[in-house]
Amino acid sequence: MAYDDEALMDKIREIYPEIRRHGISLGLDFNKEKNAYIIKFTKGRHELTTHLEKKDADDCMNNIKCVYLGVQVGQFVRNFEEAE
Repeated sequence: MAYDDEALMDKIREIYPEIRRHGISLGLDFNKEKNAYIIKFTKGRHELTTHLEKKDADDCMNNIKCVYLGVQVGQFVRNFEEAE
């Protein structure tokens, strides 16, 4: 499945609306060695870096929620809410 980084970021924001709702910045880069996307969430001084396997990214683009990524997004949102 062919898509670019921007399309994947848009899809992640669509599947996980809490990213936009909480003003979380999202960035990603593809790591060929790991065959995975390195995803970085930031809000203020809070930051989380995680990875998304290529197969999971393909699933996301096919509107299948990425459970692992959803857990990471949820934990990040909880962490910065508790700190503020």
